[in-house]
Amino acid sequence: MFRLNPGFAAVAILSLALGTGANTAVFQLLNAIRLRSLPVRAPEQLVQLRVDDMTHARGNWLRDAALTNPLWEQIRDERQAFSGLFAWADEQLELSSGGQSRNVAALWVSGDFFNVLGVQAQRGRVFTSADDHRDCGLRAGVVLSDGFWRREFGGDESIVGKQISFGDHRAEVIGVAARQFSGLEVGTTFDMAIPLCAEPVWHGANTRLDSGTVWWLSVMARRKPAVSIEQAAALMQVRSAAIFKAALPAAYPPESVKPYLAMRLVVTPAPTGLSHVRDQYSGLLVVLLAITGLVLLIACTNIAHLMLAHSSVRRREMAVRMAVGASRLRLARQLASESLALGIGGVGAGLLLARLVDRVLPRFLTAESGRVFLDMSFDVRTFAFAAALAIGTCVVFASAPIFRLMKADAATAVISGGRGVTSDRERSGARRALLASQIALSFALLVGTLLFAQSLRGLNSVDAGFDRHGIVVATLNDSDSKRSAADAVVFRRNLLAQVRATTSVEAAAEVMIVPLTDGNWNNRIWMDGSDPAHSSLVMRNMVGTEYFRTLRTPLVAGREFTDYDLTASSPAVAVVDEAFVAALGLGSHALGRRFWVEQTPFEPKASYEIVGVAKNTKYRDLRGAFEPTMFLPLSEGALVRLKSAGGDFIVRSSGSTDNLLSAMRHTLAAASPQTRYTFRVFDTVVEESLLKERLMATLAGPFGALALLLTAVGLYGVTSYTVTQRTHEIGIRIAIGAEPHGVVLMILRETAVVLGLGLCAGTLLTLAAGRSAAALLFGVKPYDPATLLIVGFSLALVAAAASYIPARHAGHLNPLIALRHD
Repeated sequence: MFRLNPGFAAVAILSLALGTGANTAVFQLLNAIRLRSLPVRAPEQLVQLRVDDMTHARGNWLRDAALTNPLWEQIRDERQAFSGLFAWADEQLELSSGGQSRNVAALWVSGDFFNVLGVQAQRGRVFTSADDHRDCGLRAGVVLSDGFWRREFGGDESIVGKQISFGDHRAEVIGVAARQFSGLEVGTTFDMAIPLCAEPVWHGANTRLDSGTVWWLSVMARRKPAVSIEQAAALMQVRSAAIFKAALPAAYPPESVKPYLAMRLVVTPAPTGLSHVRDQYSGLLVVLLAITGLVLLIACTNIAHLMLAHSSVRRREMAVRMAVGASRLRLARQLASESLALGIGGVGAGLLLARLVDRVLPRFLTAESGRVFLDMSFDVRTFAFAAALAIGTCVVFASAPIFRLMKADAATAVISGGRGVTSDRERSGARRALLASQIALSFALLVGTLLFAQSLRGLNSVDAGFDRHGIVVATLNDSDSKRSAADAVVFRRNLLAQVRATTSVEAAAEVMIVPLTDGNWNNRIWMDGSDPAHSSLVMRNMVGTEYFRTLRTPLVAGREFTDYDLTASSPAVAVVDEAFVAALGLGSHALGRRFWVEQTPFEPKASYEIVGVAKNTKYRDLRGAFEPTMFLPLSEGALVRLKSAGGDFIVRSSGSTDNLLSAMRHTLAAASPQTRYTFRVFDTVVEESLLKERLMATLAGPFGALALLLTAVGLYGVTSYTVTQRTHEIGIRIAIGAEPHGVVLMILRETAVVLGLGLCAGTLLTLAAGRSAAALLFGVKPYDPATLLIVGFSLALVAAAASYIPARHAGHLNPLIALRHD
């Protein structure tokens, strides 16, 4: 049958391939991020242990839902509910000993990490509990991932026992992990695993092993088969009080001790591992899957049009078959078989298309600062999804012809042949209903596409309070110099002065948290003379001189910091933003006022005088409102208390950033050859903060265009088919005096009725779906009237253009030829 109708088969299979290919590709991405289990032994037994509420935790958070090492040491011997426990964390470590940094993705792991997961070594061995003990240094060696081993060492068979360098450090390779294992965080991979006990080798006096205020370890366990998650959770709930009491940091602020001891550990399932990418994108991918589902429905309505037309042409054939003895059920099976063959062909082609698309989709999630690694191979779940699409689409576009067959009258069909078969109201109504539904779906999809584009444009035009163009962010690492904290501060001050003297540098400053980089530092503060019980939570940053000048953030009152403010003996001063002034009710009298900052595990309670008020700036992301922020000086005393050498350099160029990067490499190499550094262009940093919005706007656009094309093809096809079937009627109208333009208007009027019904249904569908999409939009409402009008007008133009050509043909029919039409 397909060989007899190659055009029909080709159009149907191509439409299905586009719809199912898009759906399968997006589902495969969603599967890789959200649904696929870890490639370890019995992943369904894995659970994560985390704190139920981190609101009152104090210190530094290096990972979400993480615990401190003292807490891990209290938990690791729990064996009532678990057959094994392990802790891990990831970190970028530098291989180079000077110049532009070359990083490797390190995985800090406890000794039982590989054993509990059931991950074996393909070369050498993996760590055991005997390798992880205090003061182990690098004697235990490292375990390489398969990807790093092949990429960096060419799959050297004799890699086990060889030494590799980390700047000034060297370690022996003891093994290569199994090929399929890439870590426990979906979206990332690791290059090498290192025992937790070796962490002080890199961080020295700032080691995290004894710190009860650095939250950096993800703790997971393998649940005993006989113990349910609820039972394990209840046990940890009971044990929590003793665990937190034993791990209480000595220098914890007194007012925070009680909330710390009240925290509880919870147990959650973790068969799919952990993932920042999952948290960030899985909801968005569900919306994207819904969008591709609309495209598939539009494609199916097109195929339904084709099937209805095709079945009309075959009506005499079916009538003859029934007349010679074929049952209606037998013919229905034949139509269903043909539809299934179409579905299998279309979905098969869609799977091939999905494989091509899946090579591109992860790139939309990848930023310059970090690549996303996903397992995009097909699995049982993907094939089941594709099979469901094949069956579902067959049911959608085969049901109408089968329904018509069941109602057909064989004798009438044989006598009437083809004339007027599709001109009756019932069949015309079916076509119109399909066409109206197609217009409704296209309307909703195009509105969403336009809203996502407007949202991205709105975010790109947000006034963030600073000029992001022409700035380079330099991250420096001088740990190999072995300078004391005080000497490191002086060295960085001198280095910053040399950077400022570099050709084409307009301004440069030091900052602890670069805006829009997900950094987050806050403290509770209260105005001098007010009750500390009524404190306010404000964001905090520490900056050096020229910070506001470098970002071109204007001061609305007072001054910014000078060199005098950065000495160890300088008075404690602060610059605040307008949101801070408004939140504390300071009005126009902020300058000279003093406020207190609460005690933290790193600093005592301190009072600061406000010497400047800056314009509001975005702190964490462009979407959020302006947050009350205080800027404290990056003084020598503060850095020594925080055990930090300093922050990043932000450098503004008066020329191109490419020239600035070249000049800064030369300056840094000449000033301190052993200093390692990485560069980021601030424009790129801001662009990366909009990856989600860019993904939706970029992918929804092609899907919207495809929906518009399919709708136009459907309108043209249905109108052309209708005109062909009504040739005899139109010939009579012209013969009795109908004008050509009247015939054209008659055809266009019928299209306009269908268009109106489709637009009304599409508007209702858009309003119903608006709540789900609202969270993904910025600066625009899901029911934006202007957007609805633009899309409605665009669809009207497409409908008019698609219908006019066959309508014009109908208006210029020769009535003599038309009256002889059979």
